[in-house]
Amino acid sequence: MRSLHTYWILVLITVNISLVSNAAVKLPALVADGMVLQQNLPLTIWGWADNEEKITLSFLDRVFETNADKNGNWKLTLPPVSAGGPYNMQINDISLRNILVGELWLCSGQSNMELPVSRVMELYAKEVNEYSNPAIRQFKVALDYNFKEPLTDVKPALWKELTPVTALSFSAVAYFFAKDLYDKLKVPIGIINASVGGSPAEAWISESGLKSFPHYLMEKKLFESEAFRNQISRLNQQESSRWNELVFKSDPGVNEHVKWFEADYDDKKWDEIDLFDKSWGQDGVQPKNGTYWFRKQFYLNEVPENENIKLRLGCVVDADSIYINGVFAGTTSYRYPPRIYSIPAHILRKGENNITIRLFSYSGQPHFMKDKPYELEFQHNKIDLKGKWMSRQGIRMPQLNQQVFFQYKPVGLYNAMVAPVVPYTVKGVLWYQGESNTNRYHEYFDLMSALIADWRSAWKQPDMPFLLVQLANFMEPTEFPAESNWAELRNAQLMLSKKIPNTGLAVTIDIGEWNDIHPLNKKEVGRRLSLQAQHIAYEMKDVIADGPQVKNILKKGNKVIITFNEQGGDIQKFNQISGFEIAAENGLFHCAEASIMKNKLIVKCKDVKKPGKIRYAWANNPVNANLMNKSGIPASPFTCIINK
Repeated sequence: MRSLHTYWILVLITVNISLVSNAAVKLPALVADGMVLQQNLPLTIWGWADNEEKITLSFLDRVFETNADKNGNWKLTLPPVSAGGPYNMQINDISLRNILVGELWLCSGQSNMELPVSRVMELYAKEVNEYSNPAIRQFKVALDYNFKEPLTDVKPALWKELTPVTALSFSAVAYFFAKDLYDKLKVPIGIINASVGGSPAEAWISESGLKSFPHYLMEKKLFESEAFRNQISRLNQQESSRWNELVFKSDPGVNEHVKWFEADYDDKKWDEIDLFDKSWGQDGVQPKNGTYWFRKQFYLNEVPENENIKLRLGCVVDADSIYINGVFAGTTSYRYPPRIYSIPAHILRKGENNITIRLFSYSGQPHFMKDKPYELEFQHNKIDLKGKWMSRQGIRMPQLNQQVFFQYKPVGLYNAMVAPVVPYTVKGVLWYQGESNTNRYHEYFDLMSALIADWRSAWKQPDMPFLLVQLANFMEPTEFPAESNWAELRNAQLMLSKKIPNTGLAVTIDIGEWNDIHPLNKKEVGRRLSLQAQHIAYEMKDVIADGPQVKNILKKGNKVIITFNEQGGDIQKFNQISGFEIAAENGLFHCAEASIMKNKLIVKCKDVKKPGKIRYAWANNPVNANLMNKSGIPASPFTCIINK
């Protein structure tokens, strides 16, 4: 009996030794099938295992070995590799396949970087549907935040090769950047997309990187408490649930015997309003939150069969539900997405038809955005839905308080979405952000200087290329000179590109949309970022990546003489260069005239005899600013004191 007992002990010991010696190695989400590695730079491959376990990595006919430390962490540094692939990699018993080596860029920022290709298909459907390229790949870092410590891995995700289907989830900016750069370099292009809509810059900076901003560090400490966050989440949810519960219980539009969206509802006693007259949503200057109902009749001579019928309703502030002939046809829960609803032909009928919109206003100025399409689109014709509608408020509600989004708080996104990526070697960073910092433009230069230094330090690449997208033109144009937070922040972005080495600026003040904070022309944004990358990261000296670059500004009597650097190319000649304003040293700005003379600008204003200050394209939406080079790249907005 004793010998049998001893036998089983020996068997268990042998099995345990075998299990330890073959313990599973764990890899970070980024180190996976289909990954893209950066060419011509040392590569880090890392992961976890049992303490002191031996790690053997085989790649390109070379073998690398190390042992996990006492905490189970291990790391191997591979020598630089030239572009190529697909290759395989073996790490202990893990086989990684379809690996490419090429150029890898981290794309980060807020919604204009995150915005997927699916949102811009109205402009680029043909191009997207006809293009596949397995040498272009994206890894999308899932939304996450952490206030206590930097995480070691991101949430599970996959590397995706570019196809017409996968393209829909690519960052649109990164998609067009990668396509353009691939055409120039002919090597694989990898994109790590770590971006979050609405995020401010301070959320992307580490705790040590924010040491010069103690107020943000205190805010970070405030949200370290899970109990505090849970309490806020409960309050947010309770208020939202209670608000919506009251709306649905109290709105007569869904509680009367005949619902207001039904086809045979009589709306003759409603008010007739113009869809774009905002007065219906206001009580004096105060917004009237709650629900609003809108109805409109349209006539069809016939109902087309087997057609892709689209209902376009521009942009609605804040949310909407749509009914056609009493049948629910779609809903959008927040203000930014374009309203494009697919309408099945069977809910339409020959003769009179009705469309009903139920609008929800939570805490803003309820309205329909002008200069957007409002139409029912068939294959061969369109029905215009602008103009007069019948309208009635359903239920007036108090303002719904702004929800607290934890991902917008300092340090959180860095810890969860950047820190875990840091070991992965990248070529550089594409950054499109700033809209959420415009009300604090005065600190943006320092914040972004800290962020750039923070990331370069983390990657141990002091000269890592950092390419920024300047804010596009947005909001209604102003007729006269006015102060502008957006112009101030653009100027801070310009100063970053001038004062911090190896940074570039893609100017986009000519391709925005006054009525959409998410302009659709992401193709040109991607192309201009590609030009910056070619010039800065790949040192293609013949590439013109910038618009006209101011070299010097001098005063001569009542005139201002502006000269330009050669790197911005020759100025494109127009009969009149618009967008300049001049002021005396302590005076107000006035619109100025500018003319070209041998690649110089002569700027003057009859109302300013002694110019002291000058600025260009200084507005939220500088639609008249037309200073650009012959390549069509615009000059950046700027402001400065004039030298004597």
